Amino acid sequence: MKEFMNMCESCNPGEVEFLQAVGEVAESVRPVLEKRPEYRKTKILERMVEPERLVMFRVPWVDDKGEVQVNRGYRIQMNSAIGPYKGGFRFHPSVNLSILKFLGFEQVFKNALTTLPMGGAKGGSNFDPKGKSDNEVMRFCHSFMNEVFRHIGADTDVPAGDIGVGGREIGFLFGAYKKLRNEFVGVLTGKGLTWGGSLIRPEATGYGCVYFASEMLATKGDSMEGKVCLVSGAGNVAQYTVEKAIQMGGKVVTLSDSAGYIYDESGITKEKLDYIMYLKNVERGRIKEYADKYPGAVYTPVDPSLDYNPLWNHNADCAFPSATQNEINRKDAQNLVGNGVKVVAEGANMPTTPDGVDIFLDAKILYGPGKAANAGGVSVSGLEMTQNSMRLSWTREEVDAYLLRIMKSIHSACVSAADEYGQPGNYVMGANIAGFTKVAEAMLAQGII
Repeated sequence: MKEFMNMCESCNPGEVEFLQAVGEVAESVRPVLEKRPEYRKTKILERMVEPERLVMFRVPWVDDKGEVQVNRGYRIQMNSAIGPYKGGFRFHPSVNLSILKFLGFEQVFKNALTTLPMGGAKGGSNFDPKGKSDNEVMRFCHSFMNEVFRHIGADTDVPAGDIGVGGREIGFLFGAYKKLRNEFVGVLTGKGLTWGGSLIRPEATGYGCVYFASEMLATKGDSMEGKVCLVSGAGNVAQYTVEKAIQMGGKVVTLSDSAGYIYDESGITKEKLDYIMYLKNVERGRIKEYADKYPGAVYTPVDPSLDYNPLWNHNADCAFPSATQNEINRKDAQNLVGNGVKVVAEGANMPTTPDGVDIFLDAKILYGPGKAANAGGVSVSGLEMTQNSMRLSWTREEVDAYLLRIMKSIHSACVSAADEYGQPGNYVMGANIAGFTKVAEAMLAQGII
């Protein structure tokens, strides 16, 4: 394993996030490789860490002042062994090769867990839609699609949204694709309901994360009822995590954005959540305004001098990190465990650092890693693909029932894999092994390609 990681580091120098993701998976699947020598002989793991295809391109566009702007675009197609590539576009200044490769690598195993036939991919740009006009976002999206349309398709690669890519961006991207290809197909997911989208898609990641937490609690004879919950972020995933937690009897007391977080000891009610959704989705405001409207809430700005995030330093039962990668470090994890948190379900991708994960595992709390806990989003994207292929749409109740069934199946697969390899209750190993084995078997069957 040391030799393998040395090889990865030499081939991917400086790609910290990608190497972190690879290291976690590699350590988890070590017992599988020991048990299955054919995986080692055919270099399954070595092939998995290399993208099948990586496209990088320039994206020129004109802003409202008539100035030419240039961004960088990417599409990383990691693995198509079990189905067409599937994974979101992310538009954010932090986007780089390392982050997208880590996300694409994680997507391979996440998609394998969903029970649906989807490979793994990721893409995006360092373009920041924040503060841009609708026309500027449209011009950028059309320019971005002018290149990426060559590499995607309903049976090849079906992108979705991610950070910075919501309904507005998906609409502009789809419009450009439709014009360029002169065809109306389900090439993107997260579409509007009137032109091929699926009910429950916006809610899916947050809903699924709470469903997964509920399944973990059920193994201890417990439920979400009465649980105090910490949620980070205030975007799509966080909003619907709060909504489903409320529906299942939980009390959410925190939300955040890049500038700070709010703590509402009385709990975020449905009425307060409606305000947050209007604030963030319509007005595109800041979470600080929540504390202005509800004086009982306390707003705490980000303090760069701290070596921990005070959001994770409140008494609670459950934590749902739903903002971004590596937002929970070792100190945060210690604070969570010390303050009584028994369940951590990751709504974001890899939001916990490796030493933070070690704290959770050593404390033997119920810890659901992102590739399992937040797989609800891509699951309903897969269901949107199915509806597009069948030229029909399902009701909200039908899609939600499918989502719940899939999250239960993912939980069951994680538990079974962990038990099989002598690590009962270890959802990290369970998720990695279950996803890895499914993809590995497909790669083995298809030969050296």
